[in-house]
Amino acid sequence: MRIGTRGSALALAQARQVAALLGGSHELVEVTTSGDRGASDAGDKERWVRELDAALLSGAVDCAVHSAKDVPSRVPEGIVIAAVPERADPRDALCGASALAALPAGARVGTSSLRRTAQLRALREDLSVVDLRGNVDTRLRRLADGDYDAIVLAAAGLERLGRGNEGVAVEELVPAAGQGCLAVTTRAGEEDLVSMLGHDASRRALLAERAVVRALDADCHTPVGAHASPLPGGGLTLRAFVGAPDGSAWVRDELDGDADEALGAAVAERLLSAGAREVLGR
Repeated sequence: MRIGTRGSALALAQARQVAALLGGSHELVEVTTSGDRGASDAGDKERWVRELDAALLSGAVDCAVHSAKDVPSRVPEGIVIAAVPERADPRDALCGASALAALPAGARVGTSSLRRTAQLRALREDLSVVDLRGNVDTRLRRLADGDYDAIVLAAAGLERLGRGNEGVAVEELVPAAGQGCLAVTTRAGEEDLVSMLGHDASRRALLAERAVVRALDADCHTPVGAHASPLPGGGLTLRAFVGAPDGSAWVRDELDGDADEALGAAVAERLLSAGAREVLGR
């Protein structure tokens, strides 16, 4: 099978993981996306997936592997998320300090995420939260060089690159929708190519989280977090966060339920009723 992937170290690690789960011999086809070329259109999540979608639709690849948090809440016609393998750690990880509480006032904390920025500022207004760009290795190197006192990354990304011991989980932050999940896409009608990779609990959680994002009309430049975790009886607990980038206002909610997408829509409606639209400046 020809597996489409971006060419970053993390993307290739994820594609190799999917290839190993599939078993047998498969070809990794590296595709350069608009995001890889430096495009930064405000709110344009598609810059990370557009060219991979095109490769799928043209028949150049048979499936594509994405970080689920990078996949827009609405996928193009003719493409489906065919499988969600078992989720890795969905939490954010703090590198450079043992905990948020251990950071001194004025500490420089690096992140490229508005979601993390909003939550960090809401939790610790005395921190200096500053922009940090580059791949995982670049970010960790800048931390080691002393450009930052601490940085926040996805725990799953660190684990997949074999660097999981360099961060500690931050329980206080609500993760991005889909964080820790892989989304394997195929052409519609060809889901059976990868359906054996699917993990039902991870898929259900992802559906609920993506429903929150879709109902809020959020994008990668919207400070929104959503995380669903399984309940013993088969339902889900869904936590969500909407905040202003400067940390001045935020809304959080938590709700248990059984229906995946309906639960996400219900949480989004509760957030909107509590003022999320005003917090987002809409």
